[in-house]
Amino acid sequence: MEIRVEIAFDQLLATIKRLPASKLMQLKSELDNNKIETKAKKELSDFQNFLLSGPVMNEDQYQQFQENRENFNKWRK
Repeated sequence: MEIRVEIAFDQLLATIKRLPASKLMQLKSELDNNKIETKAKKELSDFQNFLLSGPVMNEDQYQQFQENRENFNKWRK
C-alpha cells in the first residue's frame, strides 16, 4: 500500500525541525547512506538536459570543421 502526500518544502522543513533529536539522527543517518548521491546521479540538472538536447555534428560537418580549423591555424601564422 502506498500513500502519496503533496507537501510544500517549507512545511516539510518545519515538520522535520519539530522532530525529537533521536528521530533527527535517524533521519540524517538514513539520508547519509549514499541515498542523496545516488539519487542526484540519476537526475539530470536543467543545464545537463539543455546540453543533451543541443545540436550534434554529423561526420561530414566534423570533417569540414577540421578543415576550417587547419586553414585558420595556417592563416594566423
